[in-house]
Amino acid sequence: MPDAVTIVRVQKAHRFSRIHVVCMTLFVIAGALMCRPAEALEKKCVGGDWPLWEQWSSRYVQDDGRMLASSMEENHSTSEGQSYGMLFALIANDPVRFDKLWKWTAANMIGSDLNNRLPGWLWGKGKDGKWQLQDANSASDADLWIVYALLEASRLWQQPAYKNDALRLLKTIESKLVVTLPGLGKMLLPGPEGFVQPNSVWRLNPSYLPLPLLRRLKKEVPHGPWQEIADNTVKMIRTTSPKGVVADWVGYRGTSAQSGGFVADPIKGEVGSYDAIRVYLWAGMTPKGDPGFSKVLTALDGMAKSTSPNGLPPETVHAFSGKSEGVSPFGFSAALVPYFIAREQPKLAEQQKRITQASLAAAFAKGDQLTEPLYYNVMLSLFSLGWAEKRYQFRTDGTLKLSWETSCVRAALR
Repeated sequence: MPDAVTIVRVQKAHRFSRIHVVCMTLFVIAGALMCRPAEALEKKCVGGDWPLWEQWSSRYVQDDGRMLASSMEENHSTSEGQSYGMLFALIANDPVRFDKLWKWTAANMIGSDLNNRLPGWLWGKGKDGKWQLQDANSASDADLWIVYALLEASRLWQQPAYKNDALRLLKTIESKLVVTLPGLGKMLLPGPEGFVQPNSVWRLNPSYLPLPLLRRLKKEVPHGPWQEIADNTVKMIRTTSPKGVVADWVGYRGTSAQSGGFVADPIKGEVGSYDAIRVYLWAGMTPKGDPGFSKVLTALDGMAKSTSPNGLPPETVHAFSGKSEGVSPFGFSAALVPYFIAREQPKLAEQQKRITQASLAAAFAKGDQLTEPLYYNVMLSLFSLGWAEKRYQFRTDGTLKLSWETSCVRAALR
């Protein structure tokens, strides 16, 4: 029979063995979490609690990653829809859907040639019956959002391949879309074709250039053109909004290296509507610490004056006269929630939020009987309500602060 000393030694050995096994197990788990975070944490901290995105994506994002309903053309898809889908999948912490959206976009809209091609903006079934790109011209806002989503997905999910793809595409954007305007400097064209007019006029779109997105690109490529483009974006909005409202499109005429200025768009004129509503949205979501925050928000004070007492924003404004007209769809109210929050007008913000939520509930309640175009209203609502609910926020360097980051860290440590 063993003596007491031997028994104690055996007990200690067993305890050490158990501790060693537990420690080694934790070490292996920790290593797996660090090496493959998206897969390892998928069951513990995947999103799934964003009802609006789940409602939309479960119905309109195909299993292969193509988003439907983003074009007025039946069964067509746009690069904008794909880019927004990638961003919202990231915010929802849905790496599987994100990856499908990106792979479909890369294969079908870029032809898997990120070094030489930009995403064609429209894909679908042509008159010849073939499913393919129907317009290969890119839309630079979608191009930038795709790069942004890839950069942030790489950072948050620790997936280097996404960053590599982002930087390749960003280099193509810089080579094909960044121009130097006389008397202004670096600026981003809305697309590679159709935006350089006769008489030294360039067409620009203020809604294509959210400041937080430009800050993120500058962070990634410090010596690139993005700081200058951000500065010129602020200048563009302030200069072309004399009545506190902004147009969908603006022109820039430059005749020499020293002279040039913003003018009314030669095709669309001074009208602000479905494109321009996003400028107020981006302005509201820009962090207060951003050097352009107060400059842009102050320049856009006319939209607050143009919103009717019952809370309905106008469908159309005129940038140079200040005239407003029409009743907007509910997506416009959604876009103005962050705008009114930033302006410290909480009653108006809450009013817009109620209009948006009631309209969304009514629209989705129709189910298969839904007839009105829903895509753009829902996209603006996802941007706006997701931000207002603090599912995501932008930091001053453009990176995302996401609601699931903290919970995922806790899950990893349990």
